[in-house]
Amino acid sequence: MVDYHAANQSYQYGPSSGGNGAGGGGSMGDYMAQEDDWDRDLLLDPAWEKQQRKTFTAWCNSHLRKAGTQIENIDEDFRDGLKLMLLLEVISGERLPKPERGKMRVHKINNVNKALDFIASKGVKLVSIGAEEIVDGNAKMTLGMIWTIILRFAIQDISVEETSAKEGLLLWCQRKTAPYKNVNVQNFHISWKDGLAFNALIHRHRPELIEYDKLRKDDPVTNLNNAFEVAEKYLDIPKMLDAEDIVNTARPDEKAIMTYVSSFYHAFSGAQKAETAANRICKVLAVNQENEHLMEDYERLASDLLEWIRRTIPWLEDRVPQKTIQEMQQKLEDFRDYRRVHKPPKVQEKCQLEINFNTLQTKLRLSNRPAFMPSEGRMVSDINNGWQHLEQAEKGYEEWLLNEIRRLERLDHLAEKFRQKASIHEAWTDGKEAMLKHRDYETATLSDIKALIRKHEAFESDLAAHQDRVEQIAAIAQELNELDYYDSHNVNTRCQKICDQWDALGSLTQSRREALEKTEKQLETIDQLHLEYAKRAAPFNNWMESAMEDLQDMFIVHTIEEIEGLISAHDQFKSTLPDADREREAILAIHKEAHRIAESNHIKLSGSNPYTTVTPQIINSKWEKVQQLVPKRDHALLEEQSKQQSNEHLRRQFASQANIVGPWIQTKMEEIGRISIEMNGTLEDQLNHLKRYERSIVDYKPNLDLLEQQHQLIQEALIFDNKHTNYTMEHIRVGWEQLLTTIARTINEVENQILTRDAKGISQEQMQEFRASFNHFDKDHGGALGPEEFKACLISLGYDVENDRQKQTGSMDSDDFRALLISTGYSLGDAEFNRIMSVVDPNHSGLVTFQAFIDFMSRETTDTDTADQVIASFKVLAGDKNFITAEELRRELPPDQAEYCIARMAPYQGPDAVPGALDYKSFSTALYGESDL
Repeated sequence: MVDYHAANQSYQYGPSSGGNGAGGGGSMGDYMAQEDDWDRDLLLDPAWEKQQRKTFTAWCNSHLRKAGTQIENIDEDFRDGLKLMLLLEVISGERLPKPERGKMRVHKINNVNKALDFIASKGVKLVSIGAEEIVDGNAKMTLGMIWTIILRFAIQDISVEETSAKEGLLLWCQRKTAPYKNVNVQNFHISWKDGLAFNALIHRHRPELIEYDKLRKDDPVTNLNNAFEVAEKYLDIPKMLDAEDIVNTARPDEKAIMTYVSSFYHAFSGAQKAETAANRICKVLAVNQENEHLMEDYERLASDLLEWIRRTIPWLEDRVPQKTIQEMQQKLEDFRDYRRVHKPPKVQEKCQLEINFNTLQTKLRLSNRPAFMPSEGRMVSDINNGWQHLEQAEKGYEEWLLNEIRRLERLDHLAEKFRQKASIHEAWTDGKEAMLKHRDYETATLSDIKALIRKHEAFESDLAAHQDRVEQIAAIAQELNELDYYDSHNVNTRCQKICDQWDALGSLTQSRREALEKTEKQLETIDQLHLEYAKRAAPFNNWMESAMEDLQDMFIVHTIEEIEGLISAHDQFKSTLPDADREREAILAIHKEAHRIAESNHIKLSGSNPYTTVTPQIINSKWEKVQQLVPKRDHALLEEQSKQQSNEHLRRQFASQANIVGPWIQTKMEEIGRISIEMNGTLEDQLNHLKRYERSIVDYKPNLDLLEQQHQLIQEALIFDNKHTNYTMEHIRVGWEQLLTTIARTINEVENQILTRDAKGISQEQMQEFRASFNHFDKDHGGALGPEEFKACLISLGYDVENDRQKQTGSMDSDDFRALLISTGYSLGDAEFNRIMSVVDPNHSGLVTFQAFIDFMSRETTDTDTADQVIASFKVLAGDKNFITAEELRRELPPDQAEYCIARMAPYQGPDAVPGALDYKSFSTALYGESDL
């Protein structure tokens, strides 16, 4: 007996042991040893032997018929070795040595040995199977040999998810039959007795051949016959067993079932390739659909934000002034409500929109898709420009509101001052025209004439003293006109009336003087004392009227210095009161002296002083009025001083808080800049550190709220300047918004780096090396590299731009490699470097960010789906055609993704086109941005 023992072969097959030809799934020898297959000293179960004979005979004939022959008796027809050699040639596709045609036993043994040698050459170790036993017609050895051939050429190469041979075939059956009721494949014997598993395999791949819902678990013979007949008729799988062979056996032969099932596997292997291709397409389409959803969300959010900005800016640019302070203060309150309520959510939306945009671009880069280009007018830059315009309009609107309030406040003050002065002047001029027109001098005595002349001189003095008041009234009216006072018409009318009356008084005064002087020569006497009294009383009376006017004059101040100036001026005025009192007593003394002289000389006076209407009673009355107004003025000034001191306290309080918050924000901005450059540890550590840092910033928000409250008090007090700080609330708000945006953007960059690392399989060490190299060449710590810095960084990492791959430098570390490159004057090709720059800097800004640098390095070190791979997958689904139909898409893909493809695929225009043909090539190319979808 010839025994084949290949000492150093990979597999062993035989009656007592066998092997698995695929690595990674356990040896087939172990499997056969565990199954306790043929033993030379034991006989096969008769039922099993019958099933194996039928199955193995049918399996052999399914291959021998390709050579135009077949066998009838498996243990007799292989005895001469001729058909055995022919079988091996058919199933292997190789030529065996020429057989011997003699009829002698030695010729038969030699032929069988040639077949066994060929089996052994395929890595199969045959134990205890000799050519003599096959030639002698040993059924047990012959079946064992055929089973070994089946294992090696029909089952060994089956592989499903890193499992092979029996395990792989079992896993394939389980997956294919999983959706079917009453089917639970756990082995290759009992699980197949009711025939439902065979029918489920056929229905899964060819549903039109089996009406699975009509099959009954309690009718196994019908089920088995149905499956075997359909397989033989439509799938070219010969009938290897009879239904009764399986049903009437308690435990069907496992090898017979495995052989039969392996025929189904090979028949449907093409469908499995189609399923793999469909899975690839589903994956690509799912990524594309998710990206499209993110793009639509961005477009919608960007449109909403831009629309809000478009609606808000005209409101902020509305500069229509109001007539009263109350109306303007209501506008200011509306503006504060906008600042507190309406704007903050939009600031958050803008920040979130930028984060979503960056995340979308990262996902597109990771899936090898072109960058997202928003619709015209909805770019991030467009939103930033619109936001900048909004803030400019907002700043201008606030300045306009405050200026308008100041203007209206000054207008109210001037208008009240005009009315007060006009009323005083009109009261003074009342009756003056009638007096000047009176012709009393025509019947007067000489003394009367002299008195009239003196009286007229006193009037002229009084008239001249009132000239300043008239000029002040005209000046105030002019200023009200220049400030666009809403009641300017009435002011101008009143002012014009006063001026016209003043001119008339001047003319009448001159006319009366000429008349009095004409008769003056006829008048001789005049009471000098009365005249002196009149001359001194008139200016003193005018002084008192001016003093009363000044003491009742309204005032408006904005600083403590201004009120202190008014208090100082008032104190100076009070210091002149003793001199004024002495002047009053001197004037009254003149009046008393005139009466004393008249009484002593028995002169009868007509009553009042003929030269003036200012009596001692008037002087005393006005003096008492002045004395009463002085303490009232003191009280008003002290109240205003207290108010200004309170305002000064508010200024200092706001400045104290602002001088803390402002530098704090600036310091945090600088720290974030350093953190983004000097990041240590893993990306997760960096992300956690940044989020803790973000929480510390958010926790600082109460300080900003306190500052807002203090700023609210300042605006309510109408305080417009603050010399104690250079920070305004607007500066603080802008700095705070920039701080929140910067930390959010930095966190988003690290999250995108984690996304890139996980998607591309970049190790933490690689990421740290990329960061170290990037920071080394980022000399200005600006977070971006210029072209020359980027080129040096690539060289330092061993990147060969000429060949678009990294050079292998043996055992040199990165520092040695950098030194070697620099010492040898290594340089990059311009054309290749320009190509790389177009990838990492698509906007041609001249700068390469760290995220762009990581994306580039990850693309160079990882593999991703390509348009060609997707085209090849579609070609598998289409049955190797240049087009695909809607029916094929719906059969191979999930419903939503099938409809997605059908809606976007253009009609196929090739010469082999048929009705309903779709062009999957242009669709696949469009997915990767090489054409329009």
